[in-house]
Formats: sequence, structure tokens, C-alpha cells
Amino acid sequence: MSSTTLPDIARKLKKIDFCMMSTHGASGAITNRPMSNNGDVDYDGDSWFFSFEDTNKVTDIARDPQVSLSFTEPPSLLGKPGMFISIEGEARIIRDKAEVERHWVPDLERWFAQGAETPGLVLINVRGTRVQYWDGEENGTIPL
Repeated sequence: MSSTTLPDIARKLKKIDFCMMSTHGASGAITNRPMSNNGDVDYDGDSWFFSFEDTNKVTDIARDPQVSLSFTEPPSLLGKPGMFISIEGEARIIRDKAEVERHWVPDLERWFAQGAETPGLVLINVRGTRVQYWDGEENGTIPL
């Protein structure tokens, strides 16, 4: 039986900036792209990402909101493999400026030069339904 809990996963995710977001493309094939959580991680089942609205991922989510997020923790200094974390969930596109500003961090200006007021900026919220993890010694599933 697994001893890893959602707060354990949350601590791991706080240290991992990038993940791969998988969506269902127009043909039904799985499409992957790297996404940054921008340090916006107090993981309780929700993940937050910024994007331009006119992207394939936003189109994919509008067509089919079922997505997967894959995170990889770096190996430890002692050589133990890091944890692999997969989150399945449902994505939604948020255009509400107050919500965008609530999740905004200044480092995002690297990609969105006009800050939270960047034209076409949207927030993607992924509400997890299940977390799976593997760390080389233990694996398990946490339903959300």
C-alpha cells in the first residue's frame, strides 16, 4: 500500500517548473507540448498555465477538455531517480481578467510582454481527477 499523499505530491510539484501537457488534436491523436506552471503551485488538484488564445492547445481543449500533465522530478544527489507524476484532468479556458491577475507572476513578462493585459492572453486551469506517480521504489494512484 502506498504511503504517498496529495500533500506529498504538492511538495514535489512546487519544485518542478515544466510539464508536458497532452491534449487531443483535431485528428484525435495525442498532442504534447511543454508548459510552465510559473511557480503557481499550491497543489490541491488545480494546475494553472498561461497561453495565447490563438494556439492549438486552446482549440484542442475547447473541442475535448480531457488532458494529461506529466511532470518529472530530477534525480537526487545520491542517484535515486526522481518522481514521475502524471495528472489526468479536465481543462477549462479562463478569460476573466481578475482570475488572470490573481495567478499572474512578473516572470511571465518574458512571454507576455504587456503583462496581464497582453491581448489574447488566457489562463488554462486543469482540475485533476487522478494523480499517478512512480519514484523507483513506490508507485500509486491518488483519486482527486
